[in-house]
Amino acid sequence: MLFLDFSSAFNTIIPQYLAEKLGHLGFSNRLRNWLLDFLTDRSQSVRIGQYTSDVINLSTGSPQGCVLSPLLFTLMTHDCAPRFATNHIVKFADDTMVVGLITDDNDLDYREEVEQLVVWCRENSLILNVDKTKEMIVDFRKNRPSHAPLLINSSAVEVVSSTKFLGVHITNDLSWTVNTASLVKKAQKRLYFLRRMRRAYLPPPILKTFYRSTIESILTSCLSVWCGGCSVSDWKNVRRVVRTAERIVGATLPSVQDLSSRRCVSRGRNIVRDPSHPHHGWFSLLPSGKRFRSIRCRTSRFRNSFFPLAIRLLNSQPYCT
Repeated sequence: MLFLDFSSAFNTIIPQYLAEKLGHLGFSNRLRNWLLDFLTDRSQSVRIGQYTSDVINLSTGSPQGCVLSPLLFTLMTHDCAPRFATNHIVKFADDTMVVGLITDDNDLDYREEVEQLVVWCRENSLILNVDKTKEMIVDFRKNRPSHAPLLINSSAVEVVSSTKFLGVHITNDLSWTVNTASLVKKAQKRLYFLRRMRRAYLPPPILKTFYRSTIESILTSCLSVWCGGCSVSDWKNVRRVVRTAERIVGATLPSVQDLSSRRCVSRGRNIVRDPSHPHHGWFSLLPSGKRFRSIRCRTSRFRNSFFPLAIRLLNSQPYCT
């Protein structure tokens, strides 16, 4: 897995390139001209205290803090697609990850994919920050072969054992201990404010609302992704935070494990209802029309991942659909 980092991604958008790509996507000339007018000849100055710099005009990039910037960058990079069937490119705004499946230690397709991606970035005026780009190797074999360094612009990419992608800590052993430990640590810091509110004699309903919005929201971040693969000790640490919050609030709070089951079922049903979802085909009904076809899993790691878990939970519901 290669986690790419772009230098000032939104500032590198070329309006003319964007307008041309929007034309290929079927956008009207009126909308494309409006975007060109919005992105070009923008006035900018810097003020520090009572001093203000000269005004300059910018015709590249998207304004910082603009709600359109992630969408425009996504449209700008829509044609960044894998060349090989064994590779997959995951994109969310300026966060990009390349996943390559290597068989029989033959990584030529993966390396060529990365080379083509570097060329594509150069052609689209995107600058790769090699120092912040990380590579992670997931290999569960006992005898792991040596892995030649991956070079980007003649610089070797650092190989790491864990990294953070879209707010989730991913490790090369595909365990969730690092991720849950990070969530628990962040949630424990918020318990301080809950205690201060209790000392101020705020009523339990307000304390419960504060817990749900500031502590539970942290513990359940991306919950459907990691809930199935958590170890017993990981769940124990999560439950410890909830029990501490219950003592402070003085009321029963929802179990994170119960929330995880409900969220998996809800997300699974949303995928079933959306035929355009890329993983809609994983949820196929049996001839009876009452249960979904189970996914054959060779490892417990895969069995506890989201899709097999969601299908098992849906099959346990009164009505699968």
